[in-house]
Amino acid sequence: MMSANRHKASHWGKLALGVLAIYLIFVYLVMPQLDRVKVHRHPDLVTGEHITRTGTGLPGDPLDIAVVGSEADLIRALLAAGWKPADALSFKSSVRIAVDTVFDKPDPNAPVSSLYLFGRKEDLAFEKPVGHSPKERHHVRFWKSADLKDGRPMWLGSATHDIGVELSRTTGQVTHHIAADVDTERDMLLSELTAAKHVTGTSWIDGYQTVLHGKNGGGDPWRTDGRLPVVQLTPLTP
Repeated sequence: MMSANRHKASHWGKLALGVLAIYLIFVYLVMPQLDRVKVHRHPDLVTGEHITRTGTGLPGDPLDIAVVGSEADLIRALLAAGWKPADALSFKSSVRIAVDTVFDKPDPNAPVSSLYLFGRKEDLAFEKPVGHSPKERHHVRFWKSADLKDGRPMWLGSATHDIGVELSRTTGQVTHHIAADVDTERDMLLSELTAAKHVTGTSWIDGYQTVLHGKNGGGDPWRTDGRLPVVQLTPLTP
């Protein structure tokens, strides 16, 4: 009888592993290929350079802040405002954030998934934890633009508020979901940089985003007033 029970348990264990393997193959290998076809067939998904892209070409999070200064200026300002560099995403770091989320363990350097602008992933990524779990945090990605303002580099950023770890509604992969109101995150980051005394001035571009609401690659809705702040950072003196 005991041998039969062990055989039955082994059978169900193998079945569960098989189902898990099929799921992983589908969401991490098959779905990305389907997404590439979807983007190719629907030109209305092309949104220009004001929206980031996922690795499979789907629309990502909107750009909502620009900063002017050197890389050292940007890093120094974010550190002074209490933000920490985010780890690069890998299989190991993805497992870690899942475990930390389950056990409600803080991780100030939890990884962020890559988004793409100008045909490349973010140049810099920073985050600020909320509470004790990595499932909720503030984070921002920056891409160095080819444009210069007053002879200084310009960085385009996408700041969002992660509010939970779930399965993506579009890919089935493990991902963070963001709060819809990206303007609140934009304004918070600007306020913190200013409070850290690393901002010399800010101008606003009205109507930068012509599309004021949408969904990112994880299926999360977002909305914005379309305004883009251009933040002049305090230059690092030699």
